[in-house]
Amino acid sequence: MLRILTTLLLLSLLVTTASASQTTEQSGVPILLYHRFGPTVADGMTITTPVFESHLKYLKDNGYTVIPLRRLVDWYQKKAPVPPPKSVVIVEDDAHKTVYSDMLPLIKKYKVPVTVFVYPSAISNAKYAMTWDQLRELKKTGLVDIQSHTYWHPNFKKERKKLKPAELDKLVNTQLKKSKDKLEKELGGKVDMLAWPFGIYDDYLLKMAAANGFTTTFTIERHHAGASDSVMKLPRYLLINSDQGKAFAQILAGTAPKRNIAY
Repeated sequence: MLRILTTLLLLSLLVTTASASQTTEQSGVPILLYHRFGPTVADGMTITTPVFESHLKYLKDNGYTVIPLRRLVDWYQKKAPVPPPKSVVIVEDDAHKTVYSDMLPLIKKYKVPVTVFVYPSAISNAKYAMTWDQLRELKKTGLVDIQSHTYWHPNFKKERKKLKPAELDKLVNTQLKKSKDKLEKELGGKVDMLAWPFGIYDDYLLKMAAANGFTTTFTIERHHAGASDSVMKLPRYLLINSDQGKAFAQILAGTAPKRNIAY
């Protein structure tokens, strides 16, 4: 009798696990994209620091698990099982200085992993950006992965109109290779993920990214990353300050209304 009960319990656990995995695979994982933080909304890409903390608190209080972006990518590349139910990924574009001053203390407090997409031309150069030492400090926490956002954040759509094909090839190769090389030299580790500036991409750019060693790239299309998505164009929710309360819950549930956002 005990053996039968044990077998039934194991079967029940297997069915429950399989069902949970299938649910995650079908519903997908939301990738939440942030840019800048601060006490007030300085521009359309700023999320106030209290609102960001409210997001982290909501995730914690409602049973969500913030997983590393790499964990999600490993599933797409068949290196890991499907992420657990209610998984969420947090990323940031541009390496704004408020990532160090405002975001870092909160991700340490809530112990959540983040991937920061960096365009190296600004680092230790532009007043609004972090320094290389600050990025190194982020990496040392073990919570932050640093990946590429090209070298100087060009608008490839505009550049295509201005440049001849050979000139465009040179620009794109430079943007991809120089960023990857600089980040790996300064920070160590593997740089093989790319966030497209302004969310602009096409088949040509995807081929160029693959040729330069990028195995995953990211857009700003507003839906969960699911089984039907290509690992070379994974969607992300670009968040603004009004994405709080009910609006934030709708994003996590995948029921948020469509919205056009000017990057």
